[in-house]
Amino acid sequence: MFLHLGGDFVVYKKDVIAIFDLESTSLSKITKEYLKNEEINGRVINVEKESLPKSYVVTNENGKNILYISPIASVTLLKRAK
Repeated sequence: MFLHLGGDFVVYKKDVIAIFDLESTSLSKITKEYLKNEEINGRVINVEKESLPKSYVVTNENGKNILYISPIASVTLLKRAK
């Protein structure tokens, strides 16, 4: 099945590795570096540029990790994934 991330973006639930709250996890220096490296390497997709980002979803699609920035709260995405 699919997980709707906001906007016109959906991913296969089987591809989801993790769902994170952006505010609480971005306090860590290691997480900030990870997010920056993923963006530099072109593996970040901002689902809705006009909305405030609330979470990010890490997926593995065809052997590549992709990070989706979503305006939907991580708790809501987790509920949708179940």
